[in-house]
Amino acid sequence: MIISEKKPMEEVLGFLKNAEKVVLVGCNQCAATCKSGGEEEVVKMKEDLEAEGKTVLGYTILDPACNLLKSKKDLKALKEELKEADAVLSLACGDGTQTIVKNLKKTPVYPGNNTMFIGETKRVGEFEEACKACGECELGWTGGICPVTMCAKGLINGACGGAKNGKCEVSPENECAWIKIYERLNDIDQLENLLEIRPMKDYSKQNNPRTLSLKKKEEAATNA
Repeated sequence: MIISEKKPMEEVLGFLKNAEKVVLVGCNQCAATCKSGGEEEVVKMKEDLEAEGKTVLGYTILDPACNLLKSKKDLKALKEELKEADAVLSLACGDGTQTIVKNLKKTPVYPGNNTMFIGETKRVGEFEEACKACGECELGWTGGICPVTMCAKGLINGACGGAKNGKCEVSPENECAWIKIYERLNDIDQLENLLEIRPMKDYSKQNNPRTLSLKKKEEAATNA
């Protein structure tokens, strides 16, 4: 899940300083879970903007905002409002906001949220980073604990030696990732995984922006 949080209202108003008429767009998936862009948050933003003298022409909650073709279809419900709008405020993640931009060629689109990380819900209202989308997943040999994300130094071949009382020397509030990996491998009887020296990360797999085409993969497999 993509974790996001609301931007400060003063920053949002700064984006909209020259916009009188606004359309709001939320997301019913990740942003809704994070309480940053579901219907409740969009309605609250509508009220806040109207209190600042803005005219909110309408709003929609995309499901999800990051689906380019579905968003294009769903935004047609606000076709007339979008023609009249001076700006669109997106309460989706950065991906969802960029998807909205691609569908609205002549209307400025501004982010109402900060995108934080790919993570998981620990409990209601609490989220934890879990994945950096490095393009070369290491979970198969680390017991399902990501050293790239969970280790502050992103170490691949074991701990740095700076941990104290099980805590990371860079971020003392966090547990040492490699102690957690060791304990997990011990629990599942796979400690031998630590004996192999792993190659350096292939950072070319993080060369942005990245794409993935299932059609091209299928064609390559067929022609192989």
